[in-house]
Amino acid sequence: MPATRPSSQLLTIQSFGDISRFLREGVADEESRQLRDSLGALSVHIDEAVRARRTSQDTQTITRRVAALSQCAREHQLFLTGLGSAWHALYEFGAYQRALRELRQAIASWQQMLEHRSAKERASFDQFELLAWRTLGEALLLVDMYEHQSNPQSDLPQGAEPAAQPRSALQRVRAWWKRWRRS
Repeated sequence: MPATRPSSQLLTIQSFGDISRFLREGVADEESRQLRDSLGALSVHIDEAVRARRTSQDTQTITRRVAALSQCAREHQLFLTGLGSAWHALYEFGAYQRALRELRQAIASWQQMLEHRSAKERASFDQFELLAWRTLGEALLLVDMYEHQSNPQSDLPQGAEPAAQPRSALQRVRAWWKRWRRS
């Protein structure tokens, strides 16, 4: 992927791996970097579990990926508790924590369906995948809001508007997420 993109080329997030790459692009401070790293690891585990489910017929292989994902999600949730008060003060932080808890429940349900070779496994996987996208969308919104709060554009003259720039992938995901939450 080239380091610079023409402004006419749109960046789209089409996989969980794209989110992982996006999270490595910008960093506001050390906690933000650590959160981005933790989210990147979570998105990689999600991507691996989804890919295993879509490409493998071996239930044990899929179950191992889901178990690794479950462990990663648990570690990520524990990491969140150690973030500073600036993170905890954001509304988006609470929303993200709720989404992550729901995702962890969906992972546990999917894992149980796999282990029992249940006929409901497909529905459980579909629910997991939906919640995975939702959770990562909430995470991107959280990171964006925190970094915006940490680095407001206060050096513009009063009343001046920032120059119009192409919308970043995060801005497009955020706009989509707001529309989706309203519907």
